[in-house]
Amino acid sequence: MRIAITGGTGFIGGHLAQRLAAEGHEVVLLGRGKRAAKDAEVGTRARFVCADLSSVDSLTNAFAGCDVVAHCAGINRELGQQTYQRVHVEATRNVVAAAREAGVKKILLMSFLRARANCGSPYHESKWTAEEIVRHSGLDYTIIRAGMVYGRGDHMLDHLSHALYTFPLFAMVGMKEKGIRPLAIEDLIVIMRAAIVAGRMTQKTVAVTGAEELLLSEAVRRVARVTGKRIRMVRAPIWFHYLLARVCEWTMTVPLVARAQVRILSEGVTESALPCDALPYDLMPTRKFTDEQIRNGLPEPGAFGLEDLRWCATR
Repeated sequence: MRIAITGGTGFIGGHLAQRLAAEGHEVVLLGRGKRAAKDAEVGTRARFVCADLSSVDSLTNAFAGCDVVAHCAGINRELGQQTYQRVHVEATRNVVAAAREAGVKKILLMSFLRARANCGSPYHESKWTAEEIVRHSGLDYTIIRAGMVYGRGDHMLDHLSHALYTFPLFAMVGMKEKGIRPLAIEDLIVIMRAAIVAGRMTQKTVAVTGAEELLLSEAVRRVARVTGKRIRMVRAPIWFHYLLARVCEWTMTVPLVARAQVRILSEGVTESALPCDALPYDLMPTRKFTDEQIRNGLPEPGAFGLEDLRWCATR
């Protein structure tokens, strides 16, 4: 098969590309910039296309001959022209239009577990709008509403481990904790592959969460144990985290925490906000948030530094 992957050099798209290329499928990776091109090293059966998803014509050319498009491109904070409206809504509309023109048979859309309309969060609402665009596209589709995904190259373990090396305190979101179900990238890729290669879950919207439910504080303790760091946890009101998120979004290239993430953690990440189709039993995630899983997903140890600040990164 020939499969196009938007966000193909990102965390989820990159892992998916490696799995598909290793199985012998032709993979077309769509990403932004020369740096993305250097990161697109998934084998000889992968071709990189520099695209920002704003041109239907360029997307149509990239999708030529593809059987499936896996639309994995997304952001969890807005930066300059990279807004939720542009990346989640307009880009999805362009991907659908290009897929029709190119004769693509199916679209797989990566969405978020709590996506819904009229909830006051631009992130959640834009993800919901993207779902609706795909559902009403006239094409075959599978929409995956994933929860908190972790693994090598992710945001969760990357920033959490760096925070443990940098700060003596960890502030919990809100005065009362909500549950999370960390989803291993390996389990997610199995589900994505089933939809893409085996053609399963056609015309379905499925919710996917990890095999184990726990509180964020317990997840932090496990990561701290694996990294060998001692951490003291304190509770802080949600308004404090929104203020912290604004500061991080303004000062850091990849924020320690973004406003969308504060909303996500304040709600909990254990179940879909809306009813979904049932995930096939044989595809149910099985990996728990164990020391081994954490260790396999951790980045190189180290604290946050000046290179993480936006004005230093641009010099």
